[in-house]
Amino acid sequence: MSTSPFKTFRFQLTFAICWWIWAQLHFHVLTSFGFRWRVALLDSVVSNGLLMGVTLLVTLMLQYYIPQKNRYAYILVLCSVLSVLWLFLSRFILLLLPIDAPDYAAFFSQSFAVRLATGFLIIGCMALVSVLWYTVQDSHEVEKRKSEANQLTKEAELYSLRQQLQPHFLFNSLNSINALIGSQPQQARTMIQQLSDFLRGTLKKDDHQWNSLEEELQHLQLYLEIEKVRFGHRLSTTIANDAAAGLQLPSMLLQPVVENAIKFGLYDTIDAIQITIDSYAEDHNLFIKVTNPFDPQTSTPQKGTGFGLSSVQRRLYLLFSRSDLLQTAIIDNHFITTIQIPQLHDKSADNR
Repeated sequence: MSTSPFKTFRFQLTFAICWWIWAQLHFHVLTSFGFRWRVALLDSVVSNGLLMGVTLLVTLMLQYYIPQKNRYAYILVLCSVLSVLWLFLSRFILLLLPIDAPDYAAFFSQSFAVRLATGFLIIGCMALVSVLWYTVQDSHEVEKRKSEANQLTKEAELYSLRQQLQPHFLFNSLNSINALIGSQPQQARTMIQQLSDFLRGTLKKDDHQWNSLEEELQHLQLYLEIEKVRFGHRLSTTIANDAAAGLQLPSMLLQPVVENAIKFGLYDTIDAIQITIDSYAEDHNLFIKVTNPFDPQTSTPQKGTGFGLSSVQRRLYLLFSRSDLLQTAIIDNHFITTIQIPQLHDKSADNR
């Protein structure tokens, strides 16, 4: 439910000042017609006091019910009825009071139309202000709920994307360990230890949406050590970090990119390959470039953007609302994946 405008001090102060000015004007108009100050004061206090109560009533009623756009005539009828009730109630109370002015009753009757029109305008203006206030509040509330719903949807999708990566890598690692147990038990034990360290680090990262570049590269090194046990001398890597300290990126973003490079660099060839990972900063952006060679006769890297790269691109879009932060290119039989990560100050709101 929307909050009343009278809950804000600024509105209370404005309302009080306007009402004081209007009551003073009412008082001086009556004295200009020759009535004594006591009569003018009673008329002003009773009439404007009741009118103030009616405007408060209108604000309270509209707080709980605002007609639809095509039914604003209800507000017009409401203001008309309340204006008539206010005027008759004011007349009834004023005529009961000991007002020592023989011509006051006749004056009140002669000013009936002016009083009614004035009351209707004041009540109508207060109703319009209230409708505008509550409509804006409702609009902001709807936008807030929509934003929160979108945020929850994004977080759920981001979580789902991250969770889908781990089983894929885990199954490959377990299959490799199974193959090594009989022929190379020492390497199998080493791989189990490395896999344990990697998964332990992954569990720690699940609570963090963002990590520093240094932490991500260290975690990536654990992953590469496991892959080097799988592929032996065929896989070598070079990591060059030319970026300044303190740069951050979404947690677990690099692994699927490097996994994609290994897949389309090694799977279609028996030769040894080298994967290069370069990182640098430029114009408040962190750039990470992953390069892997491929055999153009047996590999089709332009089609090799399956779940790995598409998941990275989807995460970047959810975090930054941009679809141009992941680029791929082929240069001299090398497949190059470039990730651009804007470095904004507020990491608590997913960099939006």
